Amino acid sequence: MPLKKISPQALHQKMNNGEKVFILDVRAEEKYNDYHIEGHHIESQNIHKSEIFSLEEDIEKTLDSIARNTEIIVTCTTGNSATKCANILSKHEYDVTVLEGGITAWYEFLQTKED
Repeated sequence: MPLKKISPQALHQKMNNGEKVFILDVRAEEKYNDYHIEGHHIESQNIHKSEIFSLEEDIEKTLDSIARNTEIIVTCTTGNSATKCANILSKHEYDVTVLEGGITAWYEFLQTKED
């Protein structure tokens, strides 16, 4: 089954609609602390991609901090690591969606909204 994707515009729309959004940011902690997606209905969590990659070797391992029954929007800087992480999480039966273009595309989208 192909991975679900969401555009920055569609994510912004979800947030404006007041939908609860869970974002899993797989970048390094210092990048996450520097800038990440925030909002009233956003629950954001930072788990480094290496921790998710370790799930690939151990099919029994799970991430206790992430609910399986919630849509998880996975993001990174450009979307590449997020896609790899989402594929792994999907095999572990998490409901994952990739933010197209990652934080870079999100940030660029916000810049165009402010003009």
